[in-house]
Amino acid sequence: MKENLKKYIARYVDLEEPDFEYFYSLLNEKTFAKKEFLLNARETCKHQYFITQGLIRCFYIDQNGNEKIVQFGIENWWITNLDSFNNQEPSALYIQALEHTTTLSISKQSLENAYSEIPMIERLFRIITERTLIAHLRRNHFYMKVSSKERYDNLVRRIPNFVQRVPQYMIASYLDITPEYLSELRKLPSK
Repeated sequence: MKENLKKYIARYVDLEEPDFEYFYSLLNEKTFAKKEFLLNARETCKHQYFITQGLIRCFYIDQNGNEKIVQFGIENWWITNLDSFNNQEPSALYIQALEHTTTLSISKQSLENAYSEIPMIERLFRIITERTLIAHLRRNHFYMKVSSKERYDNLVRRIPNFVQRVPQYMIASYLDITPEYLSELRKLPSK
């Protein structure tokens, strides 16, 4: 767990060992059962989570009562509701474990302390936030330009074996198509 986080951080910034140890001391290991919620809508998001094992989804419920998945998180990804976390306001999103999931979590106050003590941590989270924003923008732009089949094929290519871990109706929600249509798309040959 510790080594995975160290390798993850090293992809973005050079963090001295004492700084890493201090940052690691601010994290708390939390385990969530399958289907357990890390955050419910109307609660304030108090943590960011580094997923060490498992699978998480972020979703909201639309005006028709349908779940709309906006993000998945897998091993070695950070996940949170950034709006609720940063502004300390009630969340519009739910965050739920889809498998037995282990995380390293950090509270807002601990993260602020890390920013003050270790400028590289602030740089790390700036880079993570920028890359997450860019990924969301690219996803939205990409999805507007391509067919549903291309969206599905792209997801399968980008995250191999992900589709075996997630129920098809959730993948359909993420791709903004019906489960029935996804079933038809899966029968078509990939391009």
